[in-house]
Amino acid sequence: MTTMMTLIQSVRNFSLTSFQIAAFCALFWLSSLLVSEAHWSIPGGVVGLFILIGLMMLKIVPEGAVQLGSCWLLSELLLFFIPPVVSVLKYGVLIREDGGMIMATIILGTVTVLVGTAWVVDRVFALEQKRNKRLQLERI
Repeated sequence: MTTMMTLIQSVRNFSLTSFQIAAFCALFWLSSLLVSEAHWSIPGGVVGLFILIGLMMLKIVPEGAVQLGSCWLLSELLLFFIPPVVSVLKYGVLIREDGGMIMATIILGTVTVLVGTAWVVDRVFALEQKRNKRLQLERI
């Protein structure tokens, strides 16, 4: 009986993950269409991300509705780095000549993203703490 329950749970998780990934793809497609029609110079994926964040902040889309799909995509993130590795092998001369400048750019960009992300997380955390304190005071 436990084998059947495990199988049912596996099929359920696979189905939910597939549906969530399809929803991410649909959101990307729709946001790319919006960007193309509006002639914006921002990538459709960024617009889609902001739409998803907005829907989650408004509690229209709960966190659990995207959790399995996003966890799977993050676990397979290494696949997205295979093309750059092939490029490094193909353009070895470029790497030897300008590798220092390329590495400096990558490191500076990474540090900038990390610092920016840490700052945003800190601000959001402080905002959440203020909101929670206010809600607690309203309950009293």
